[in-house]
Amino acid sequence: MITLILFFLLLLFGVPIAIVLGLTTVIYVLTTGNFGMFDSLPQRLFNGIQNFSLLAIPMFVLVGELMNTGGITTRLIRFSSVVFGSVRGGLAYVNVAANMFLASIMGSATAQTAVMSRTIVPEMEKQGYSRDFASALTAASSIVGPLIPPSMPFIIYGVLAGVSISKLFVAGIVPGILFGVCFALMIYVISIKQNFPRSERPTWSKVWKDTFNVLPALAIPTIIMVGILLGIFTATESAAIAALLAFLVGAFFYRELKFKDLPKILSNTVITSATVAFLITVSNLFGWVLTYEKIPQLIAKSILAFADTQWAFLLLVNLILFLVGMFLDGVAALILLVPILYPIAMNYGVDPIHFGVLITINLTIGLMTPPVGTVLFVTSALAEVKIERLVRALLPFLVMAFVVMFLITYVPQLTTAIFQWIKI
Repeated sequence: MITLILFFLLLLFGVPIAIVLGLTTVIYVLTTGNFGMFDSLPQRLFNGIQNFSLLAIPMFVLVGELMNTGGITTRLIRFSSVVFGSVRGGLAYVNVAANMFLASIMGSATAQTAVMSRTIVPEMEKQGYSRDFASALTAASSIVGPLIPPSMPFIIYGVLAGVSISKLFVAGIVPGILFGVCFALMIYVISIKQNFPRSERPTWSKVWKDTFNVLPALAIPTIIMVGILLGIFTATESAAIAALLAFLVGAFFYRELKFKDLPKILSNTVITSATVAFLITVSNLFGWVLTYEKIPQLIAKSILAFADTQWAFLLLVNLILFLVGMFLDGVAALILLVPILYPIAMNYGVDPIHFGVLITINLTIGLMTPPVGTVLFVTSALAEVKIERLVRALLPFLVMAFVVMFLITYVPQLTTAIFQWIKI
């Protein structure tokens, strides 16, 4: 009980989740007198990251850094503008499309929001869109980041649940596209009511130029997915190949990536990867304590008391995940909840790949909601919009996100059909 109270108190005081997990584990051992557990702590820490699939995380982080520095991200946004910019509300569609392109690079909602808040929000305001709407659309569109591969949450879920990361990557494609299409429909409705501006139609020479320039950038996610789908390489191997391609394209095709940029790129990659790795290791310790105290079994019994069917279980899980996502970072929540909820989901006959997509969607939506939504605060800070105004402008997109989430929840074929059809 003391450990549990301390856990929530530390969270309320804003202590980083990794420190909370490690500290509460040590205090549990001290207060219960199980000092023999200290002998196993180093081995538990090591086991937390002793998995080949986790190598994909630093590789995909490196891909994102290389593509941002190498001018690839900029060209993807410019290409989106050429395709969608001339229709009414065109720049709003560009926002969604660019986020979908960036999702195939970064795999992180927070990283996408940071990039787009600095680039497209000021441009939308110049063309007559309200800053509130532009910021809200940027935050909402970032939800596709963890769905369209590559995806850090999918890698972590795959490791924790012991399921195919390649299948998870493929399963996220249709939900990611579905979110993009539904947000585009919402833009269409709002554009009629608010009479959004049109951008000038680009000349054919500009269209051809921007299309030609973006082809090497588009080749990177294409090669990743084709290679995985055809079984040429695993998701982890695809990350290394993508990093090599991103370096070659940025350095020798676009010539914006300089060798002097590499130390900073590698430093950012190491810091981000080390943060995730540390979180995984200490969460493994905390999960060990939960298992020792049979907490997962107690939670399972509680859920079984309220949910006697798969339909009710999924509804309850959606609610739990959304509430947790409001207070915890997506990766941290994923690491904490998967070991608890995954075995229960299997008892209800839920497809493990489908369940991974559901967890990711719920926790990503949580990033856009107060009181601790990371995406919400990043967008507010970088786009210079007050939180209350941002939340108000975000409401229509949140409603649409919930509609899509429940559609995916109760139509599992939207996630499982594609990899069953191609037989990964």
